[in-house]
Amino acid sequence: MRRPIAPMLLAALTVLAAACEKKAQPSPSSESTPHQAAASTGEAPANSDTILLGQVGSLTGSEATFGVSARNGIAMAVEEANATGGVKGKKLAVRVYDSQGKPEEAAQAATRLITQDKVAVILGEAASSNSMAMADKAQAAGVPMITPSSTNPAVTRKGDYIFRVCFIDPFQGYVMAKFARDDLKLTQVAVLQDNKSAYSVGLTDVFSRKFSEMGGAIVANESYSKGDSDFRGQLTTIKKTKPQALFVPGYYTDVGIIARQARELGLTVPLLGGDGWESDKLFELGGTAIEGSYYSNHYSVDNPDPRVQEFITKYKAAYGAVPDSVAALAYDAARLAIDAMKRAPDLSGAAIRDALVATRDFPGVAGTINLDENRDAVKQAVVLKVEGGKTKFVTTVKP
Repeated sequence: MRRPIAPMLLAALTVLAAACEKKAQPSPSSESTPHQAAASTGEAPANSDTILLGQVGSLTGSEATFGVSARNGIAMAVEEANATGGVKGKKLAVRVYDSQGKPEEAAQAATRLITQDKVAVILGEAASSNSMAMADKAQAAGVPMITPSSTNPAVTRKGDYIFRVCFIDPFQGYVMAKFARDDLKLTQVAVLQDNKSAYSVGLTDVFSRKFSEMGGAIVANESYSKGDSDFRGQLTTIKKTKPQALFVPGYYTDVGIIARQARELGLTVPLLGGDGWESDKLFELGGTAIEGSYYSNHYSVDNPDPRVQEFITKYKAAYGAVPDSVAALAYDAARLAIDAMKRAPDLSGAAIRDALVATRDFPGVAGTINLDENRDAVKQAVVLKVEGGKTKFVTTVKP
């Protein structure tokens, strides 16, 4: 569904429409190349008066809401920065490429941003597998990269130019294990993971280990692969173990279908998950089957903090929708990059990297950001419940 765009953003996009449409056409080469989307805001730089940022996200494909939300959040941050003078007297612009949700496309997009577009910072991806493919390129080229929402620890281990503004899976897995034991009083949980997703496998490992350490038992561990549409075999096996809940650390595209098929088979226990659930599409795909389920997330729209509510109001005015956590994290990632460029003595990759490393108490809308020695954000998580076709804040878990 097309979302309304704020006047300033619409004007910027209109300026770019013809040029970007031409570049978005599939390459005549037989090689797979990333499809270029229109820049989120600002005109592509024609001279040294513009600083270009790069974004890679899934604008098409099964996880398209991730890329669209990130693009919107980044556009807002850049528009705000330009309205207050930009960075070092220069305006900012964003070049956006579509990863199509594929690691190989994400890597090619990162290469193009580095070698062709000469961006100062790369923002993205949402999915951990895609971010790891990009991180190799960014690290080798000495271009700082900030992922808004890739939670697998291996992403930032790629090198000292790779950063993130979200918490990582060891913490997220602990959060859901603790919530399952302490709040829901569960003792037996089954797991259904995507065995081809670094995100899903990593989150499963941590949740299973922590839940067991807390006195619980994992009674079944079944798997599927991204793109599967029939989960009945795995769910039938899981049902026989009589779990009190089913942990599904996947993306919303799979979770909604899994929830429906679980209910069809009479598996009525609550589903538990991670931040990969975060999308309005979850309710569309899962319907009433997803009701009463819980997942960990980065922020809640119920947070009364004026900073959060101001962001939500601006986002709704620009895009006609409530921002999800990916939008909030992308907004924070772009603002953090802009703040670092302002603090850096120059706009070289090394200078921006050093400024990012020095980040302390940055006021993000998805939580205050402090970066640890691995360039990971140390921040709290929230647990949300699906209720009445939307999410409801349940609790906060701090590091």
